[in-house]
Amino acid sequence: MAGIIAIYGLVVAVLISQNMTPDYTVEKSLRHLGAGLAVGLSGLASGYAIGIVGDAGVRGTAQQPRLFVGMILILIFAEVLGLYGFIVALILSV
Repeated sequence: MAGIIAIYGLVVAVLISQNMTPDYTVEKSLRHLGAGLAVGLSGLASGYAIGIVGDAGVRGTAQQPRLFVGMILILIFAEVLGLYGFIVALILSV
């Protein structure tokens, strides 16, 4: 599940690199910096949350199989953190 978060960063990097022109202003560069930080830091937090929840979920599911659905729901909520950062980065980079 965490692999898609890296794709978010790649998409933002490609969008930023395509928007770079010879008349690159300070305002545009700061917006691109903010977009990169938004997707990067939210991806870091999301990946950390997915790792912690995934580890605890695998251990818990081995002991109690009916915890599987709850674990998947919590993992989805953790991945949405990365999606929020991606949306903010898209807004900032355009």
